[in-house]
Amino acid sequence: MKITTTEIDGLLILEPDVYGDERGYFFEGYNKKRFEEFGLNFDFVQDNFSRSVKGTVRGLHYQVGEFAQDKLCEVIYGKVLDIAVDVRFGSPTFGKYVAVELSEENHKQFWIPKGFAHGFSVLSEFAIFHYKVTNYYNKESEGAIIYNDKTLAIDWKVEKPILSEKDLKAKSFDEIEKDFVY
Repeated sequence: MKITTTEIDGLLILEPDVYGDERGYFFEGYNKKRFEEFGLNFDFVQDNFSRSVKGTVRGLHYQVGEFAQDKLCEVIYGKVLDIAVDVRFGSPTFGKYVAVELSEENHKQFWIPKGFAHGFSVLSEFAIFHYKVTNYYNKESEGAIIYNDKTLAIDWKVEKPILSEKDLKAKSFDEIEKDFVY
């Protein structure tokens, strides 16, 4: 497995060893012992899957307090632009983001620790997105930032974004609470 650091401390891009032949391919998406060797010692408690059509934008979401989550994200089918925004007040990269293209072809995974808002846009006709989390979802503990926030100025790489009603009502970046302090 290859692990690449990003310009924001804590965000990692993981590339598992993929073994392919004329039948297809095989790789370990998660191996607790192997992850621990790289200093990623976490207990995952929930796996989440979503299927979304081209142009869908999901996010930017996060969980706060005792329900804050670390996430290991990957694409099962299709291609997405996966984004993590630093929402840790006092961080030198507060308000900055990293965007990573995840696809069934590149097999990349994106490690997103607590203190980041997360979202993705679908670049292929549809995508099946999977992420493991270290804490259970709790509706009362969720936060969200509007996808088209002017301060963040994220290029989602989609022309006509398709969003949920909930995501359209999300707060601006300047309105978020100080739920995470660096």
